[in-house]
Amino acid sequence: MNNAFLIILISLWRALVLLPRWLQLILSSFIGLLFYLIPIKRNKYSKINIDLCFPNKTPEARKDIFKRNVISSGQVFFDTGIAWFWNNKRIKRNISYEINGLSNLLKDQASDKGILLFFKHSLHLELDSRILGMHAEIYGVEREHNSKYFQSIQRKGRLKSMLDVVDRKNTIRFIKWLKDGKTVLYAPDQDYGMKKSNEIKFFNHPAATVSAPFKIIQKTNCKTYFLNSYFKKHKLFIDIEELTFNDTEEIGFSKNLNSYIEAKIKLNPHEYLWQHRRFKSTLGKNEIYK
Repeated sequence: MNNAFLIILISLWRALVLLPRWLQLILSSFIGLLFYLIPIKRNKYSKINIDLCFPNKTPEARKDIFKRNVISSGQVFFDTGIAWFWNNKRIKRNISYEINGLSNLLKDQASDKGILLFFKHSLHLELDSRILGMHAEIYGVEREHNSKYFQSIQRKGRLKSMLDVVDRKNTIRFIKWLKDGKTVLYAPDQDYGMKKSNEIKFFNHPAATVSAPFKIIQKTNCKTYFLNSYFKKHKLFIDIEELTFNDTEEIGFSKNLNSYIEAKIKLNPHEYLWQHRRFKSTLGKNEIYK
């Protein structure tokens, strides 16, 4: 995309994010409804994934999850803008949130023990990390954007919440962070291909599951936590729990982690990022994501 056009779009985005939160919520519902009514490829992926992952639900129940998911995605525009462009004072004044389990995380951080903080891809993950970063020192792992200009905006925005971010392929860097006692956010719930993954069940379907987490834990002897987030009556809840799987081998750990993530998704399925082709490497992107 042309940089000049991107600059205009991002300037408009910054301006819209200045609107009061109550107006943002109204507009986000309107935007989400437009997304639902317009045939968007990502919506098709969402419906396919939801149908695959909830076969025991009625068609009406699956349709409800899908509809709520697409409409909720309209809020991503504002939540990400808040995370990247607002200052801490404005967030505290305008965003209602509650963090549970923070004291245990801070206690382990004070012991200089590295912490691998897993999280799932929620629709509001940027806001989740920004708010957590206002209360704890965290580092991040990301996938760099194809556009260098947008990557610069993304990086600058994420550095408002994190002390540093690194591309997911640079494992040496975040292994060093963990060895140095840092806390690193890491989302293992997407399909990054089979080259560095194992085929592990996810919602009872074979899914490419990255093998790196267990190897990183073994190399760094770090602690493991999980961040789960969800909205309840426009209040954001962030729950932080220590993981105690006690697995001694890679496959067992990956199975337990996938099952744990599944359980958290099921609590608020419409807030999950279903738009990615989670089963493309195992079920075939040309077979199920036509």
